[in-house]
Amino acid sequence: MEYIIIISAFIAFLVMWIISVRRRLVGMDEKINTAMSQLGMQLSSRFDALTALLNLTKRYAGQESQSLIETVKSRRNTITAASAPEEIFEQESIVSEALCHISMVAKQYPELKADENYARCMSAIDSYENMVHTSRLIYNDSVTRFNRELRMFPTSLVAGMFGFHQRDYLEIVEEKTDIPGMR
Repeated sequence: MEYIIIISAFIAFLVMWIISVRRRLVGMDEKINTAMSQLGMQLSSRFDALTALLNLTKRYAGQESQSLIETVKSRRNTITAASAPEEIFEQESIVSEALCHISMVAKQYPELKADENYARCMSAIDSYENMVHTSRLIYNDSVTRFNRELRMFPTSLVAGMFGFHQRDYLEIVEEKTDIPGMR
Protein backbone atom coordinates (compact mmCIF):
# COMPACT_ATOMS: atom_id res chain seq x y z
CA MET A 1 0.00 0.00 0.00
CA GLU A 2 2.85 2.35 0.81
CA TYR A 3 4.37 1.78 -2.61
CA ILE A 4 1.12 2.64 -4.34
CA ILE A 5 0.91 5.95 -2.46
CA ILE A 6 4.54 6.78 -3.24
CA ILE A 7 4.15 5.85 -6.92
CA SER A 8 0.86 7.79 -7.15
CA ALA A 9 2.47 10.85 -5.53
CA PHE A 10 5.44 10.60 -7.92
CA ILE A 11 3.15 10.29 -10.95
CA ALA A 12 1.05 13.24 -9.74
CA PHE A 13 4.21 15.31 -9.23
CA LEU A 14 5.50 14.33 -12.69
CA VAL A 15 2.19 15.24 -14.37
CA MET A 16 2.08 18.58 -12.54
CA TRP A 17 5.68 19.31 -13.53
CA ILE A 18 4.98 18.47 -17.20
CA ILE A 19 1.91 20.71 -17.16
CA SER A 20 3.95 23.50 -15.58
CA VAL A 21 6.75 23.21 -18.16
CA ARG A 22 4.29 23.13 -21.04
CA ARG A 23 2.48 26.22 -19.72
CA ARG A 24 5.81 28.05 -19.41
CA LEU A 25 6.81 27.10 -22.97
CA VAL A 26 3.42 28.15 -24.35
CA GLY A 27 3.78 31.51 -22.58
CA MET A 28 7.26 32.03 -24.01
CA ASP A 29 6.07 31.03 -27.49
CA GLU A 30 3.24 33.55 -27.22
CA LYS A 31 5.72 36.29 -26.26
CA ILE A 32 7.63 35.55 -29.45
CA ASN A 33 4.43 35.68 -31.50
CA THR A 34 3.44 38.96 -29.87
CA ALA A 35 6.88 40.44 -30.56
CA MET A 36 6.62 39.40 -34.23
CA SER A 37 3.15 40.95 -34.48
CA GLN A 38 4.44 44.16 -32.93
CA LEU A 39 7.29 44.19 -35.41
CA GLY A 40 4.76 43.74 -38.19
CA MET A 41 2.78 46.75 -36.98
CA GLN A 42 5.93 48.89 -36.89
CA LEU A 43 6.92 47.77 -40.38
CA SER A 44 3.43 48.55 -41.66
CA SER A 45 3.57 52.05 -40.18
CA ARG A 46 7.01 52.58 -41.69
CA PHE A 47 5.70 51.46 -45.08
CA ASP A 48 2.88 53.99 -44.78
CA ALA A 49 5.37 56.77 -44.07
CA LEU A 50 7.54 55.54 -46.94
CA THR A 51 4.57 55.57 -49.31
CA ALA A 52 3.82 59.16 -48.29
CA LEU A 53 7.44 60.07 -48.96
CA LEU A 54 7.33 58.34 -52.34
CA ASN A 55 4.19 60.31 -53.20
CA LEU A 56 6.13 63.50 -52.46
CA THR A 57 8.90 62.47 -54.85
CA LYS A 58 6.30 61.82 -57.55
CA ARG A 59 6.08 65.57 -58.16
CA TYR A 60 9.79 65.64 -58.94
CA ALA A 61 10.57 62.26 -60.50
CA GLY A 62 7.17 61.59 -62.07
CA GLN A 63 6.80 58.24 -63.79
CA GLU A 64 9.90 56.75 -62.15
CA SER A 65 8.47 57.36 -58.67
CA GLN A 66 5.05 56.08 -59.71
CA SER A 67 6.52 52.78 -60.89
CA LEU A 68 8.48 52.46 -57.61
CA ILE A 69 5.30 53.14 -55.61
CA GLU A 70 3.52 50.38 -57.52
CA THR A 71 6.46 48.02 -57.00
CA VAL A 72 6.57 48.74 -53.27
CA LYS A 73 2.82 48.19 -52.93
CA SER A 74 2.93 44.93 -54.86
CA ARG A 75 5.88 43.52 -52.89
CA ARG A 76 4.65 44.66 -49.49
CA ASN A 77 3.51 41.79 -47.27
CA THR A 78 1.74 41.85 -43.96
CA ILE A 79 3.89 40.55 -41.13
CA THR A 80 1.97 38.45 -38.61
CA ALA A 81 2.83 36.31 -35.62
CA ALA A 82 3.31 33.35 -37.98
CA SER A 83 5.78 35.22 -40.21
CA ALA A 84 9.32 33.97 -40.61
CA PRO A 85 12.44 36.13 -40.19
CA GLU A 86 13.08 35.78 -43.94
CA GLU A 87 9.88 37.73 -44.58
CA ILE A 88 11.17 40.56 -42.39
CA PHE A 89 14.43 40.63 -44.38
CA GLU A 90 12.47 40.77 -47.63
CA GLN A 91 10.46 43.74 -46.37
CA GLU A 92 13.65 45.43 -45.19
CA SER A 93 15.18 45.11 -48.65
CA ILE A 94 12.10 46.74 -50.19
CA VAL A 95 12.41 49.67 -47.78
CA SER A 96 16.15 50.03 -48.44
CA GLU A 97 15.59 50.00 -52.20
CA ALA A 98 12.91 52.68 -51.95
CA LEU A 99 15.02 54.83 -49.63
CA CYS A 100 17.95 54.63 -52.07
CA HIS A 101 15.64 55.83 -54.83
CA ILE A 102 14.38 58.68 -52.67
CA SER A 103 17.96 59.62 -51.83
CA MET A 104 18.84 59.84 -55.52
CA VAL A 105 15.78 61.99 -56.24
CA ALA A 106 16.56 64.26 -53.27
CA LYS A 107 20.10 64.79 -54.59
CA GLN A 108 18.74 65.79 -57.99
CA TYR A 109 16.06 68.09 -56.55
CA PRO A 110 17.30 70.17 -53.60
CA GLU A 111 13.86 71.80 -53.34
CA LEU A 112 12.50 68.37 -52.37
CA LYS A 113 14.90 68.23 -49.41
CA ALA A 114 13.78 71.73 -48.43
CA ASP A 115 10.11 70.70 -48.49
CA GLU A 116 8.58 70.69 -45.00
CA ASN A 117 6.54 67.56 -45.76
CA TYR A 118 9.71 65.76 -46.86
CA ALA A 119 11.35 66.56 -43.52
CA ARG A 120 8.24 65.39 -41.65
CA CYS A 121 8.09 62.12 -43.57
CA MET A 122 11.80 61.47 -43.06
CA SER A 123 11.37 62.14 -39.36
CA ALA A 124 8.48 59.67 -39.23
CA ILE A 125 10.51 57.05 -41.07
CA ASP A 126 13.40 57.56 -38.61
CA SER A 127 10.99 57.23 -35.71
CA TYR A 128 9.53 54.02 -37.09
CA GLU A 129 13.03 52.74 -37.80
CA ASN A 130 13.85 53.17 -34.11
CA MET A 131 10.64 51.35 -33.15
CA VAL A 132 11.45 48.52 -35.57
CA HIS A 133 14.91 48.26 -34.02
CA THR A 134 13.42 48.07 -30.53
CA SER A 135 10.87 45.48 -31.67
CA ARG A 136 13.68 43.41 -33.17
CA LEU A 137 15.54 43.49 -29.85
CA ILE A 138 12.43 42.39 -27.97
CA TYR A 139 11.80 39.59 -30.47
CA ASN A 140 15.39 38.35 -30.33
CA ASP A 141 15.41 38.50 -26.53
CA SER A 142 12.21 36.44 -26.42
CA VAL A 143 13.69 33.92 -28.87
CA THR A 144 16.88 33.68 -26.80
CA ARG A 145 14.96 32.88 -23.64
CA PHE A 146 12.75 30.37 -25.43
CA ASN A 147 15.61 28.61 -27.24
CA ARG A 148 17.67 28.45 -24.04
CA GLU A 149 14.74 26.90 -22.21
CA LEU A 150 14.24 24.32 -24.99
CA ARG A 151 17.85 23.22 -24.79
CA MET A 152 17.81 22.66 -21.02
CA PHE A 153 17.37 19.16 -19.72
CA PRO A 154 14.75 17.93 -18.68
CA THR A 155 12.64 20.69 -20.26
CA SER A 156 13.90 19.53 -23.66
CA LEU A 157 12.08 16.22 -23.13
CA VAL A 158 8.75 17.94 -22.53
CA ALA A 159 9.37 20.34 -25.43
CA GLY A 160 9.97 17.40 -27.73
CA MET A 161 6.81 15.65 -26.52
CA PHE A 162 4.66 18.68 -27.34
CA GLY A 163 6.38 19.67 -30.59
CA PHE A 164 8.12 22.86 -29.52
CA HIS A 165 11.15 23.71 -31.64
CA GLN A 166 13.79 26.41 -31.62
CA ARG A 167 12.92 29.69 -33.31
CA ASP A 168 15.13 31.72 -35.65
CA TYR A 169 16.57 35.09 -34.74
CA LEU A 170 16.15 38.32 -36.66
CA GLU A 171 19.72 38.98 -37.64
CA ILE A 172 20.79 42.56 -38.22
CA VAL A 173 21.42 43.20 -41.89
CA GLU A 174 24.90 44.71 -42.04
CA GLU A 175 24.40 46.44 -45.40
CA LYS A 176 21.42 48.39 -44.03
CA THR A 177 22.88 51.58 -42.61
CA ASP A 178 22.03 55.23 -42.82
CA ILE A 179 21.67 56.16 -46.44
CA PRO A 180 23.95 59.08 -47.24
CA GLY A 181 22.37 62.24 -48.53
CA MET A 182 18.95 61.54 -47.07
CA ARG A 183 18.96 64.50 -44.73
